[in-house]
Amino acid sequence: MKQRSKKTLIVGAGEAGVMVLNELRKSSKIQFEVIGFIDDDPQKQRASVQGVKVLGGRDTISKNVKEHNIEQIIISIPSADGSTIRDIVSKCKKTEADIKIVPGLQQIISGEVSLKQIRDVYPEDLLGREVVQINTGAIKEFINSKVVLITGASGSIGSELCRQIAYFNPKHLILLDHNENDLYFLELELAAQFPGLLFTTIIGDICDVSLLDNTFDNYKPQIVFHAAAFKHVPLMEKSSCSAVKNNVLSTRDLIYIAEHYQAESFVFISSDKAVNPTSIMGATKRIGEMILQAKAGQSKTKFMAVRFGNVLGSKGSVVPLFKKQIEEGGPVTVTHPEVRRYFMSTKEAVQLVLQASTLGAGGEIFILDMGEQIKIIDLARDLIALSGFEPDKDIQIEFIGLRPGEKLYEEMLHNIEKDKATKHDRIYVSQANDFNPQKLREQVKELEQLVHVMDSEKLIEKIRTIVPLYKPQG
Repeated sequence: MKQRSKKTLIVGAGEAGVMVLNELRKSSKIQFEVIGFIDDDPQKQRASVQGVKVLGGRDTISKNVKEHNIEQIIISIPSADGSTIRDIVSKCKKTEADIKIVPGLQQIISGEVSLKQIRDVYPEDLLGREVVQINTGAIKEFINSKVVLITGASGSIGSELCRQIAYFNPKHLILLDHNENDLYFLELELAAQFPGLLFTTIIGDICDVSLLDNTFDNYKPQIVFHAAAFKHVPLMEKSSCSAVKNNVLSTRDLIYIAEHYQAESFVFISSDKAVNPTSIMGATKRIGEMILQAKAGQSKTKFMAVRFGNVLGSKGSVVPLFKKQIEEGGPVTVTHPEVRRYFMSTKEAVQLVLQASTLGAGGEIFILDMGEQIKIIDLARDLIALSGFEPDKDIQIEFIGLRPGEKLYEEMLHNIEKDKATKHDRIYVSQANDFNPQKLREQVKELEQLVHVMDSEKLIEKIRTIVPLYKPQG
């Protein structure tokens, strides 16, 4: 019995859309009847592409779905920016049709499109970012046959670093984290996916100097990726001593130990919140950058930092929270109607971290091109729509106010860095500032003493003297 054809609409009548049309026509497993294209180009509208009419622009999606009983919409505009993709998805979600997307410009241009690439719309598709192009040869040369240590190895960034580094044939991968459960599951994953990979898992606290020294003494890591940190902004506002201990003092100790054991390269994972910080978390990250840059000027080890914004779908991001709230029927809580954030996928962030690592001569802060800032309210509405609900009708959105330490928007560059920054593809390079290493060491030692006696008030005042741009809220 012949299977009934599925009536399909393709959004995008360009090269990618035509490739999708041809792929659908070749499919023997599933029958598709492509009813038409949707394209905003006035010159294409009402024309035909390989015998298939362009029925109108994106504003006609709902009308055409009803008129032609469309069952499936395939979005095939891989070069579109985030706002365009979000608008198209929003219009498609107002219909009853299934929505699919073809991601990845490079795969399409190279002719690699197949039905495997046509899939459901993921949250990261709403960013509208092209597939990042990296110099894999340079990364392989950097990683190949090296002993690599990753702190915070079971976290969102740390675990993705493990996965991607494993492809570049490290001699030995050392995974350090205090989260035993997540590290256990990462261990199982790596063993299954990379049977030839030599790796060692170490359960321990990054603040334990003896553990750090023992790890370097035993394994002699040549490359260090320092991803371990306390990152939750509101929680760190209430735990300033812990934030300094974990983000500043442990970073200092790790930097000194890495130099002592003559590591070749040290990559510190920083944050956009280190720029003009309003939070303890951001200020501690900035001090970490300062320690690293001060040490870089005196060391053979190549010390560098990589700064980027929010990672979509990470454990601490808004996406898992919004999804959970949607599953529970709402409300979805947003801090402020005007709050905006930079986002990128975990995979892209780590690819760029690895690329930046190959560029450093020592002392640089590499700033990843995060693209456009996205309003959190728009992201919330999009995720509600992607889940099959109508915002403000099926799922309510509730504004709860900015939390302690939070800004309305983030920044990627200090003002003093803007004139120095040069763009390398998707990576900005900011050269080292001039720090007095001796003075900074003394200031950090004072922080350590204040942490020891748990004097949060004096601790914050000391941080303000170290980071003059730090402006605590309230």
